[in-house]
Amino acid sequence: MNHPPFTSRQIGDFLVTALSDGNMSASLDLLSGIETADAGLIQRSAGIAEPGNIHINCYLIRGQGRTILVDAGAGGLNNVGGLLKRNLGAAGVGPADVDTVLLTHGHPDHIGGLLDAEGRPVYKHAELYLHPLEAEYWRDDERLKMASERGQRNFKLVRRTLEAYAQNLRFLDGKEITGGILPVWLPGHTPGHTGFRIDSGDKCLLIWGDIVHFPHIQSAHPAVSIVFDCNPAQAEDTRKKLLEQAVREKLLVAGMHLERRGFARVLMADGGYRISYPEE
Repeated sequence: MNHPPFTSRQIGDFLVTALSDGNMSASLDLLSGIETADAGLIQRSAGIAEPGNIHINCYLIRGQGRTILVDAGAGGLNNVGGLLKRNLGAAGVGPADVDTVLLTHGHPDHIGGLLDAEGRPVYKHAELYLHPLEAEYWRDDERLKMASERGQRNFKLVRRTLEAYAQNLRFLDGKEITGGILPVWLPGHTPGHTGFRIDSGDKCLLIWGDIVHFPHIQSAHPAVSIVFDCNPAQAEDTRKKLLEQAVREKLLVAGMHLERRGFARVLMADGGYRISYPEE
């Protein structure tokens, strides 16, 4: 299937490009707070042919002499995603060119592409940034013991990844990463779940990570949670606040599970919200 060229937005000094890592097979049964049939109707009404599929985006930020990657996709783990490296190349960037990787959080569809088949860093020249609460969560031995078999694999993947990047591991402290790029703590999906905001004059972009997994469903019904949320109540609260903020501030948003175009606006609609993908 042919897809349109990469979508980019110029925000001040930075050119931000949405890069697809592919799709993740999922199910609407993973959602709570909505009937599966109703969720499917929303997906089909939005023109989504496979209502259970979740798309995976990563974002390339270039400017001020920097080449920054936000999340690294699933990397083909468990046959999920794996398109990022090819799409980076098509955008004119090789792994060795990336000087910074910003992580929204530690789930495998966001960090799976950080290690090669031998467990070595793919982005060997990059500093790796994440929220300290995120590292604390995945390094917690008690949580590891309580996790399901699948959950334990996720914990071990994060630990291997952080160990591989140990020399270049940096923790977000709320300060700018570079001029105009600010981390935004968005807890609930995971304890250290983080977005990244780029401001320049009257332009602003918020890369909001996993605020939504099914954008059309969870914007229309912000109380709908997904099984991947560590703290569903906190994730719901964060989502509601951020959707309201996106409307109030007329933010351009980017998200790891928006469609391939990668950039959207949030609009008010029928007591909830609506995701709109602008052409410009």
